[in-house]
Amino acid sequence: MHAFDVLGDPVRRRILELLADGEQTAGAVSAVIREEFGISQPAVSQHLKVLRDNGFATVRPEGTRRLYAVDPRPLREVDGWLEHFRRFWAPPLAALATELARGRRERRLRGPADPPDERNT
Repeated sequence: MHAFDVLGDPVRRRILELLADGEQTAGAVSAVIREEFGISQPAVSQHLKVLRDNGFATVRPEGTRRLYAVDPRPLREVDGWLEHFRRFWAPPLAALATELARGRRERRLRGPADPPDERNT
């Protein structure tokens, strides 16, 4: 399965978001996904299997629990593919950062805002 086929599913993307925060039990992932998407625990397990089988997630047993984590290698491949397209958003984002910094600098130079005029309240 191609990386974008794996990532094309919103449930799998959400699972990866959860795992990006750190290792999680299958039960914890399943509880969040069931709540947010209204799908069954077996369906969540199938999504975890797709992520695991395609290298996006790792699993390790700990007693009776299975702990899942993100495997960043396929994400690096996706990032490499996206590199070709960064030229479409990198300059506008850099320009936005410049404008935000300019606005912060101007506010800092102006000092604290003038207190509200009490006559107008």
